[in-house]
Amino acid sequence: MTHPHLEERHETSPDPRRWSALVLLCVAQFMLILDVTVINVALPSIGSALHLDRAWLTWAVTSYTLCFGGLMLLGGRLGDAYGSRRMLLTGLSMFVVASLITGLATSGPVLIGGRLAQGIGAALLSPSALATITRLFRGAERNKALGTWAALGGAGFAAGALLGGVLTAGPGWRWIFFINVPVGLAVLALLPRLVAAAPPAHGRRVDLPGAIVVTASTGALIYGLVNAGDVGWGSAVTMLSLGGALAGYAVFGLIERRAVAPLMDVRILARRPVAAGAFLMLIGTALLLAMVFLGSLFLQRVQGLSALVTGVLFVPVALVTGVAGHLAGHLIGRHGARAAACTGLLLAAVGAALPALLDGTAWIITGLAIGSGGVVLAFVSATTTALGFISHREAGIASGIVNTFHEVGGSIGVAVVSTIASAGIETGSPAGFGPAFVTAAAGAIVAALLCLVLVPAGKAHLPAGVHVH
Repeated sequence: MTHPHLEERHETSPDPRRWSALVLLCVAQFMLILDVTVINVALPSIGSALHLDRAWLTWAVTSYTLCFGGLMLLGGRLGDAYGSRRMLLTGLSMFVVASLITGLATSGPVLIGGRLAQGIGAALLSPSALATITRLFRGAERNKALGTWAALGGAGFAAGALLGGVLTAGPGWRWIFFINVPVGLAVLALLPRLVAAAPPAHGRRVDLPGAIVVTASTGALIYGLVNAGDVGWGSAVTMLSLGGALAGYAVFGLIERRAVAPLMDVRILARRPVAAGAFLMLIGTALLLAMVFLGSLFLQRVQGLSALVTGVLFVPVALVTGVAGHLAGHLIGRHGARAAACTGLLLAAVGAALPALLDGTAWIITGLAIGSGGVVLAFVSATTTALGFISHREAGIASGIVNTFHEVGGSIGVAVVSTIASAGIETGSPAGFGPAFVTAAAGAIVAALLCLVLVPAGKAHLPAGVHVH
């Protein structure tokens, strides 16, 4: 995650504890990323144990990313206002307690409440952790530290699917949340000894109304998308939810234009590179989590595979994403972000279409591997586009916006395909899964065409010290 306001801090000498602090901060961030994907393999077990239907299972995934993304900019502002170490420890404490509550859940409301609280804790923790890293390191060391941080995204995806399968098949699904407790407590005990408090960087003005409105609007959007699977797209509840979301976003824009310390400078979204980068990150995450969600449920509920086998099958998918991440920089450097983005989205379309057109576990995994690799190209293109065609002065807020779209996109993607595949998810039949995969493929193709217009031509240069996962 990238904090929207990264400032240079000049210490007389480097902190000798900085590398130990980096390890702990990366462990904390790894937990946050892990919880985006670790739950997918466990969904059938959670549904059976708590008697949850499709809508509840969808919210179990989306509620976390909703708060994580929707409140991330607020978390960064709070770190500015009250000190990054204070927000870091507050967010980590909240995440640990919320993980315990989620693991102990005996009903859908408690599970979703715990996931929402996990997301709030993550939104407080992540930007302050990154701000702490930028304060502790300088020069070449900072780039190395931030490179390690950025690499956590792919590692978290790889570990999430496998760990979810291992824990669900072993001690049980509750341990995908319980495992955060001892790890989080250890980090919480050690971190204050390694990270000194820093004075707040700005005044204590925080745009709380803006954060509440934009998060509530996204929640209404997701509720409308999920609800449509049960009552139809034309129902009053669905239409009111979707209409309320659009009205909420309009209100958010007005709040930001008038706020003394706005959460987001909405005018920067009018900048073509930032808008293109945000769009790529939104559609990329939507496609990735949609495919993982559908693939996990299909392999277990329709094909009858165990959670452990499903987790192991996702390992090749994660390996492909790692290779794609390595190759993306070379492709963009040679051909530019536009070509890489279009190529990546077309690969994502192929990957999403394969499970819809061809039967068999091998085709599902092959499709997920191709699609995930393509999405990684889109991710790197998004970062390069949003940050490589604007001034260094604007890079911090632009990266914060792109990261917000990264998390929120996952919530929207899962909500859409869950609604389309609702019949199959409820009954454990193939019904609906094919159309859901086709919808993802069609969305990727449309996005690839839009990239020809949105993404600037030419080669961009990513500002030093700015990373987006």
